[in-house]
Amino acid sequence: MTEVYCGHCGRDLADGSHEDCRQALALEPPRYCAECRRRMVVQVHPMGWSARCSVHGELSSY
Repeated sequence: MTEVYCGHCGRDLADGSHEDCRQALALEPPRYCAECRRRMVVQVHPMGWSARCSVHGELSSY
């Protein structure tokens, strides 16, 4: 997977440092697909989270 976009804010990774975004992603699931910038469907479970992009499939914390 080639990450082009920030999973937290959805902006291009080349646009700024995204340090705040990296810190936020350590505690919460990504909201945007890092490959295509689509908003993902996110579910938070007691043991973790899952996020699904309609094009690139599912990510999970477990």
